[in-house]
Amino acid sequence: MKKQLIAFLLLFQITGSAFSQNNFPSPYETKPGRDLGITLAGIAGTGIGLYLIANKDKLSEAEIAALDKNDVNKFDRFAAGNYNTNAKALSDIPFYGSFVVPLALLADKEVFNNGGQVYLLYAQTMAITGAAYALTIGLTDRYRPLAYKNDDPLNQDLQEDRRSKNARNSFYAGHTAAAASACFFTAKVFHDFNPDSKWRPVVWGAAAAVPVVVGYARLKAGKHFLSDNIVGYAVGTSIGILVPHLHKTGAMDGVSILPVIGPYNGVAATVAF
Repeated sequence: MKKQLIAFLLLFQITGSAFSQNNFPSPYETKPGRDLGITLAGIAGTGIGLYLIANKDKLSEAEIAALDKNDVNKFDRFAAGNYNTNAKALSDIPFYGSFVVPLALLADKEVFNNGGQVYLLYAQTMAITGAAYALTIGLTDRYRPLAYKNDDPLNQDLQEDRRSKNARNSFYAGHTAAAASACFFTAKVFHDFNPDSKWRPVVWGAAAAVPVVVGYARLKAGKHFLSDNIVGYAVGTSIGILVPHLHKTGAMDGVSILPVIGPYNGVAATVAF
């Protein structure tokens, strides 16, 4: 997922810059300097996470021998030992497809004429998604379900996958998170530009379905446990919706964040309705 995510971040950053701002109405308010800075920070975070991932160690023979399905929590145990290369290949189809789903927004005249703004937000969405994923994977170790498949010793591909450093990267599901971010970003932008459209339930339903398909295929492939997919889905959905939502005109009106000094030091957020 990692190389593809960086490539698409750059693609949509370039695509967005090809559109010029104009007088067509937009529900969003952006500041190119600030938002580009956030996007670049996300890309930098992704790079740091990838560095941490690259420096993980392969599984040792002792680690492989010690793996026991019964050590997996009961919620996820049913998936321990899953391994299916066809499911892995299948998961890539909706995964890659999800990255270009936001291009469908160009069919909307108002989105098209605010393309620079919309695709800057998309780049920011995917940059944050990539950073959250890569840093989490880089800082945690969780064996993938396929690492627990010990009943096929003659399958060389399986044995290589079990010993690979990639076998440590189960938490959380990056494919699912990225697909959810891209699809829910598309649905949110369509929703905001078309407040009266009868197609909004269909668009939201499609956005919800694509990452489910990705997650199911990754589960069957032995790449992730169910909980990995649930977390990936939740993270991707949250980022995909919140990034455009927090850029809506007036979205932060009435919100204040102030330091608190006293028995407890920290910050306090207040919302006025």
